[in-house]
Amino acid sequence: MSIKVTLIPGDGIGPEVSYAAQSVITASHAPIEWEVVEAGEACIAEYGTPLPEHVLETIRRNKVALKGPITTPVGKGFRSVNVALRKQLQLYANVRHLKNLPNVPSRYEGVDIVVVRENTEDLYAGIEHMVGCDAAESIKIITREASERIGRYAFELARQEGRKRVTIVHKANIMKLSDGLFLESVRSVAHDYPEIECEDRIVDAMCMNLVQTPEQFDVLVLPNLYGDIISDLVAGIVGGLGVAPGANIGEMGAVFEAAHGSAPQIAGKNLANPLAMILSGIEMLKYLGFTEEAKRVETGIEHVLRQRDYITADLGGKSGTKEMAAAIIKAMG
Repeated sequence: MSIKVTLIPGDGIGPEVSYAAQSVITASHAPIEWEVVEAGEACIAEYGTPLPEHVLETIRRNKVALKGPITTPVGKGFRSVNVALRKQLQLYANVRHLKNLPNVPSRYEGVDIVVVRENTEDLYAGIEHMVGCDAAESIKIITREASERIGRYAFELARQEGRKRVTIVHKANIMKLSDGLFLESVRSVAHDYPEIECEDRIVDAMCMNLVQTPEQFDVLVLPNLYGDIISDLVAGIVGGLGVAPGANIGEMGAVFEAAHGSAPQIAGKNLANPLAMILSGIEMLKYLGFTEEAKRVETGIEHVLRQRDYITADLGGKSGTKEMAAAIIKAMG
């Protein structure tokens, strides 16, 4: 019996990397039926919004989506489609599994970190207004319910994957009420997982520690804003956003997406690295319970990276998006 999955190709390089990922996942023999819907800039003229209601409805119906990058205007225009999806679908956990891959350039070795970021509140709730003409005010929302929920998700993930330590990241030394509540809430959850070590780090010290010795960390759990920043920092540590998968998970479903942007300057040129989208597809396969199919794709990626014959320019090769995807499929056997 096949499982229907929503595919949102996205903007810029989105369609290229999305269809590359789709072809690789299909070649894994996972019983997936794709439902393709459009979101992003191309939808505004027809629907007046980059996120039409029918897109949300298909994700609610299918409960799983794979999404390509979508452009977000800076300082004007519509708010992030990514943020809107997370709020509308209550995808409260943003999860990025970031680790060193064979032959992907990095200053570090032995890094294997899961970043778990609260997705629904903090400054990213978007509650802001002008105070007169010359000042703007944003409101930071932290609740016990959301903090305990993301804390429990992080500890459950650690337990399921056999990980040994969860690090709570915060700025409770300055924001004693908001970040203090986040820290207190996650600590309260930690008591239910005595086999897992729990520690906390102040966010600025955490950045320094990650740059010095990232291999010491296992699972990080953070509020929304710090999580956004730290997850990109860890992606840089293991080779960049081109190898950074992402997942947004809630109680009623999940959206899997590459962590990088839409890179419109290289759109349509067959230059984009499809790995982040394919790796996101692997996370989706695992979420759906297709562990053998996920392993098949992982094996294909590792073979292509080790051989280095069919990799994109950002990884030091000369191949295009399509050629790299085809090489992974061939290596899968």
